[in-house]
Amino acid sequence: MAERIAEAVWEGGLRSGRGRMKLGGGAYEGPYSFGSRFEKAAGTNPEELIAAAHAGCYSMALSGALEGAGFTAERIATQAHVHLEKVADKWTVTRIHLVTEATVPGIDTRTFLAKAEEAKLGCPISRLLAATAISLEAKLA
Repeated sequence: MAERIAEAVWEGGLRSGRGRMKLGGGAYEGPYSFGSRFEKAAGTNPEELIAAAHAGCYSMALSGALEGAGFTAERIATQAHVHLEKVADKWTVTRIHLVTEATVPGIDTRTFLAKAEEAKLGCPISRLLAATAISLEAKLA
């Protein structure tokens, strides 16, 4: 069983404070703030990190689904659009939209779309976020 760790430190008030997030594997460490989360300031935010995790997980899940069907993807590029909105006066991740484009020699569109949907449902991060509406736009390059 794998265990992954990340950490965050926040200092100060909500609007005037600042924080740093660090991935346990050392691949990323950087700032976040009220401005980077709710406005357009520099830095990252929790939703952006969720988007990165979902895009990465989905791409790997799609690769596995394709491989299980006898196809090898040359390239899978995925974006995850995480939508943060106020619902009943509470900030809420209301939906995630996955956009993926893949180069898969020898596959037909129907099979590809079926495997893309299978990956959306089976990806561990999709399963973790199952309470959130997840949509998918998939196409072959």
